[in-house]
Amino acid sequence: MAPILVRPVEVTGVTEWQEGKVSRFEDYLVGEQPLEIRIGTSPINVTMRTPGQDLELAAGFLLTEGVITSAEQIAGLHQVTTGNHKRNVVRVDLVRGVRANPATLQRNFLTSSSCGLCGKASIDAVRVRDIVRPNPDLRVSPEVLCILPEALRSSQALFGRTGGLHAAGLFDTTGKLIALREDVGRHNALDKLIGWALLEQRLPLDDSILLVSGRGSFEIVQKALVAGLPVVACVSAPSSLAVQLAWEFNLTLVGFLRGKRFVVYTGEDRIPMA
Repeated sequence: MAPILVRPVEVTGVTEWQEGKVSRFEDYLVGEQPLEIRIGTSPINVTMRTPGQDLELAAGFLLTEGVITSAEQIAGLHQVTTGNHKRNVVRVDLVRGVRANPATLQRNFLTSSSCGLCGKASIDAVRVRDIVRPNPDLRVSPEVLCILPEALRSSQALFGRTGGLHAAGLFDTTGKLIALREDVGRHNALDKLIGWALLEQRLPLDDSILLVSGRGSFEIVQKALVAGLPVVACVSAPSSLAVQLAWEFNLTLVGFLRGKRFVVYTGEDRIPMA
């Protein structure tokens, strides 16, 4: 059997038609492969992702879905290999005595990177427990918010080549980019970013701003809350459940952040606009 190729970018031949002219050339495609996350030898999740930062993705997923609560609960984290070729599997070993909640494992056994709440039984079933309210004292100016989309876009190396990736960017209150992760799925991009923060001992992210490409879903807001983020901005619209959850925990949720315009849905007190 041929080895599984695990690359963030692939190349394919394409034919372009433009104003009656035909040209043929090679174009870049964003890589998409399934990743299986295991606790020990037991699979708990399969997600479609862009290869790269797989360990961060696995760690971030386990944290934001409530399987673990800290990096100290991870005893081992590695990709399963066959010969010299990496496979699409990450194994996580938990510290002795740490037990994953069976209900959590059941609801997360099979997800798609773009599914949102598909396949979930109810809102109660997808709520991560013991979320605390984020830092109420953080403030960010409207002018800083408005420079974030361009800072995010200009730093997206893979998007620049393929045009087919979501991004999650972490910023400080001056607009400085701290970290960025890209993925074919917006939830995966955020899990990679939070996984990085978890493994780097940076949690909670209570003095930072999150910007995500695309819309703001319930799961995006919930993952941000687990990481302690007080401000979440999206370049598109949030969903009704995202707004409801953000309001419940007094998270500042900003949508339609484009150019010199944005809409604040919750937590307006963190953005002094007068």
